[in-house]
Amino acid sequence: MKLVRYGNPGKEKPGLVDANGQLRDLSALIGDIGPAQLGTVALARLAKQKTDKLPLVRGKPRFGCPVAGVGKFIAIGLNFADHAAESGAPIPSEPIVFMKATSCIQGPNDPVMLPKNSVKTDWEVELGVVIGTEARYVSQKNALDFVAGYCTINDVSEREYQLERGTQWDKGKGCDTFGPIGPWLVTRDEVPNPQKLGMWLDLNGKRMQTGNTKTMIFGVAKLVSYVSQFMTLMPGDVITTGTPPGVGLGMKPPLYLKKGDVMTLGIDGLGEQRQEVVGFKL
Repeated sequence: MKLVRYGNPGKEKPGLVDANGQLRDLSALIGDIGPAQLGTVALARLAKQKTDKLPLVRGKPRFGCPVAGVGKFIAIGLNFADHAAESGAPIPSEPIVFMKATSCIQGPNDPVMLPKNSVKTDWEVELGVVIGTEARYVSQKNALDFVAGYCTINDVSEREYQLERGTQWDKGKGCDTFGPIGPWLVTRDEVPNPQKLGMWLDLNGKRMQTGNTKTMIFGVAKLVSYVSQFMTLMPGDVITTGTPPGVGLGMKPPLYLKKGDVMTLGIDGLGEQRQEVVGFKL
């Protein structure tokens, strides 16, 4: 299933994109798409519904983040060897884990706002993993059983804040609007192998990133298992799993976002995003 949340910010309704690409309303069946709707039993119950009986949604409404009530927004750094190289960083021996503030989460096509006085805001197309079942000290063999589904994420990053203002990455990763997620959550039954997904990002129509999840240093199962050793993963938690090469930081000279730029990005089977870059405002 492709699950979505559509409507104005803060007033999103649950929906489903059917096999014909039509948006259908789920409001009569569930109140939202959040932690309570992401477990294996809840998703199986929803999958049994006859989608052609659900009300069609007319027009082209805004899509919000496809998951409500995200408790933790966990990120993995330098998870592609070629991206580590372009960043001038060694290949990590263990996953690099940091957090993105949940307040940065937004819809896939909402504008990205440059932070005040920012001069080094960058892009990163990434595979997002949404947890469906509480996971604590899970094995790598069983880790994917705890996943509800997958989505496209742009891990927008302010490199000066991230790399030049102390040793913690978080301050450059959680600025307002720095977490576009969606357009939809694709349930894990429709993604039999999350390590075979092509991914790309264009800036102003020019291809910047081309990659595939098969070249991750640490795959999804390893990451879910690894992170669950340090914190309990709860339904609705999101892990964004790292980016392939082609970010602005790695260009010679570096290239960063400016007002008026447009990012478009996507992952095979998980949908596309589009964000216009806007200036700072309170």
